[in-house]
Amino acid sequence: MTSPTIAMLIQPGQNPEIVVNAVKAAFPDLVVIEEQPESKKLFIRRRAKKLGWLQALGQLATMVVSKYGKRFTTARIAEILEEFGANDRRDSTIRRIAVPSANSAEFVTVMGEIRPAALLLVSTRMLKAETLAAVACPVLNLHAGINPQYRGLQGGYWSRVLADEANFGTTVHLVDAGVDTGGVLHQIRLKPSKRDTMHTYPLLQTAAATGIIVESLRDAVTGNLKPLKIAGPSRQWYHPPIWTWLWNGVTRGIW
Repeated sequence: MTSPTIAMLIQPGQNPEIVVNAVKAAFPDLVVIEEQPESKKLFIRRRAKKLGWLQALGQLATMVVSKYGKRFTTARIAEILEEFGANDRRDSTIRRIAVPSANSAEFVTVMGEIRPAALLLVSTRMLKAETLAAVACPVLNLHAGINPQYRGLQGGYWSRVLADEANFGTTVHLVDAGVDTGGVLHQIRLKPSKRDTMHTYPLLQTAAATGIIVESLRDAVTGNLKPLKIAGPSRQWYHPPIWTWLWNGVTRGIW
């Protein structure tokens, strides 16, 4: 039986490669589309327009610290990869196509050429409504947080800050025009180690979720998707500004 073609849209990085390898094992006919990361200048301008320059610059400072702080988490990263049998190595045998942006004409053209049975987003820009409308297959997203409580960014971190570790986990959901507001397909909850921090939460959430990712894609290609609208508080989160991150780290040990 021929394996259905699955497309993944990613930005280069360790976490997306974990998902790429897990999906490839289940769907050999995988095509990976890589978009270029958004410039930090454009990111900060957009965030400042929404939240103000103080919050935007505070969040940028946290992102910079997080990027360089990962070098001190090598041992914990190795533990997570081993615990979940996750493979973060780049597989050079997988077909990869570069596009400038998820919302570019090139991406829409590539999707028309590939004609996949399903598209999975991992660590990418939001798809604009017109881009989403041009995609003819189910579009799924891997979200490092439990929806709808922790939409947006750093869902694991915020669940800990709010003393809500019962909702530390990962969601696979359908994509709509909102921010992580599409119907929930599968969720997994887990308990972070005391050694985990904002540097390792997303990796932990990704590595633990490969099973529900593959299950969701199988549902998509067999026409068995059963999205749920989960009742409850719904909020979009962002990176914590540097002062919030430092305060929670020093006073509560939540880094």
